[in-house]
Amino acid sequence: MQRYKLKATKKYEQKFLNGYPLIAKESLENINTLKDEGAIIDIIDNKNHFIARAYYGRQNKGYGWVLTQNKKEQIDLNFFKQKIKSAIDYRANFYKSKDTNAFRVFNGEGDGVGGLSIDYFNGYYLITWYSIGIYKFKDTILNALKSLVEFKGIYQKKRFDSKGQYLEDSSDFLLGQEAPEPLIVKENGVNLAIYLDDGAMVGVFLDQKNVRKKIRDKYAKGKDILNTFSYTGAFSVYAALGGAKSTTSVDLAKRSLAKTKEQFEINNLSLKSNKIVVEDVFDYFKYAFKKGLKFDMVIADPPSFARSKKRTFSAKKDYTSLLKDIIKITNKSGVIVASTNAANFNMKTFKSFVEKAFKAESRKYKILESYSLPKDFRVSKNFLEGNYLKVLFIKVD
Repeated sequence: MQRYKLKATKKYEQKFLNGYPLIAKESLENINTLKDEGAIIDIIDNKNHFIARAYYGRQNKGYGWVLTQNKKEQIDLNFFKQKIKSAIDYRANFYKSKDTNAFRVFNGEGDGVGGLSIDYFNGYYLITWYSIGIYKFKDTILNALKSLVEFKGIYQKKRFDSKGQYLEDSSDFLLGQEAPEPLIVKENGVNLAIYLDDGAMVGVFLDQKNVRKKIRDKYAKGKDILNTFSYTGAFSVYAALGGAKSTTSVDLAKRSLAKTKEQFEINNLSLKSNKIVVEDVFDYFKYAFKKGLKFDMVIADPPSFARSKKRTFSAKKDYTSLLKDIIKITNKSGVIVASTNAANFNMKTFKSFVEKAFKAESRKYKILESYSLPKDFRVSKNFLEGNYLKVLFIKVD
């Protein structure tokens, strides 16, 4: 494996000494000399003293990740075993849980290896590689995982291009036994249908588990609820199980209809008062305005960036206008659950979007509670921007 020795730029030298893990384009001198992804980089200061050891792997966030500040530590099987074991120990209570068997086991730089995540689904493990660089360590990481856990099967997802998009393989199955389709997992006692070998996504976003639980346990009872950008309807299922009067799930993707039906069926819920609409969310808003429809709760968890035939949505540019539409169809004293996984702005900026939207609509509001990533999505104290999830429960006054 190729090795490089590169100097930290003046601006980044202290950041690396303080434990900052991301290799940015401007963080190393002569960064363009890096050629082979997966190569080891020894980062040195301007006096040629060792600062940290990293690997080179291009992804949308940067050029790679720091792995250790210990000069004697080698990036080998033992290194990855220690990292994965520490991650598993940190999530011991998740493994013991009787009502949840789907959670994140390894969360990138939060567990010491940026560009890598491992999820657990009822006996199956799913490894996601976010760069060619980390994928070069595939066999070593796989052997480390296999030596530490019992498993039914192991799957993988590749997100190799510069934008982190999914690379289609003939199969994402790696070893063990193949999972049934769907694989039924439990989260907070709720059944969820997932597919480990069906494209980029498995059918549920594990980082929203606490938000879904709160909606079920505190907010749903007796309410008419609109779930926008509903994907496979997990928020709607939780709301229905929490006693919602009705749910309406709206998503542009045609497959959302069958997938959402399935989620209701495996929880023995009738579709009589749970509507599923395949439509552009913004077109549905126009329909709701026209028909005078209003809801007691509106849930909005849009993708950070999306493009359809009609429009492009960017959370950073367009979330304020999205909220303005939602305010118009939310009942007085209703609640808006505003969520984003966009990593390019922080919670303070997200709250400013809320303020602008309500000001534009001449309405008052109160933030009831806020959420970021749950415990299993461990965040590095030296890389707080890794805590990308921002969720606000907003009461409309």
